[in-house]
Amino acid sequence: MSVQAEVRAIEGYPVVLPCTFSHPQHSQHSSLQVLWRLGHGHDAAVVYRCTSRPGAPACDPGPQQDRRYRLEGNPTEHDLSLRISGAALQDSGRYYCRVEVQGRDHVSFEDKMGTRLRVEAPPRILSLSVEGSAPSGYRALCRVQGSPLPDVQWLGPDELLEGSPVVPVVPLAQGSRAHFHTVSQLGGVEPGRRYTCSASNPLGREQATLYVVPPPPPPPPHAAGASPPLIVLVVVSLGAKVVLLGGIGVWMVQGGALQRVSCRW
Repeated sequence: MSVQAEVRAIEGYPVVLPCTFSHPQHSQHSSLQVLWRLGHGHDAAVVYRCTSRPGAPACDPGPQQDRRYRLEGNPTEHDLSLRISGAALQDSGRYYCRVEVQGRDHVSFEDKMGTRLRVEAPPRILSLSVEGSAPSGYRALCRVQGSPLPDVQWLGPDELLEGSPVVPVVPLAQGSRAHFHTVSQLGGVEPGRRYTCSASNPLGREQATLYVVPPPPPPPPHAAGASPPLIVLVVVSLGAKVVLLGGIGVWMVQGGALQRVSCRW
């Protein structure tokens, strides 16, 4: 069998994993079973399976097959290449192809090394929020997705701010989308200032800015009621285009504690 050691793809675009085989006794009259799986051992998942029968125009995958996967090649011509439509980050991993030639001498061939698929994506800021309380102080959290894992920086109006080290989220399983997430935090957030989270990797850059509106002066001592709310405005910047979100993130400070009321991303 012949495969490609590594294939790279861009999120949202189709990708083909090449796989061919040779068998001196195989003929157009042989029945073939083709199988592709993601992963190895107990964690392996079959992503594509089909049967090619003599005289049939194509390899039949059956009604339960996920239509994102289909054969790009023709098994009767020794080509088992797999096409994945709309590659997603969780499609990343190592793929193995296998073919069974059914006839008088039943034989099978399987690639042992596999093809590593790397799906890449530009940075995307999933959320930007503020949490904390007046006594303990506020901090900003920026959750980012991308592949390669984006580099995250915090910017003030005129200077680079010292944020926490980027914290990768441990994936729960192979190909888990969490593998491509990272979270960065910035302490010492103060009302009346603007803070920008900037995420970048070789495929691009995305920025999101929040502005913490200073609360109004406290009411006279004789006035009753809850403390005034702390309002946070969030702006997302895509290159040169800046969009003020229709649903502005609003957090309310009640009794000195910061509570998030709503945030539409």
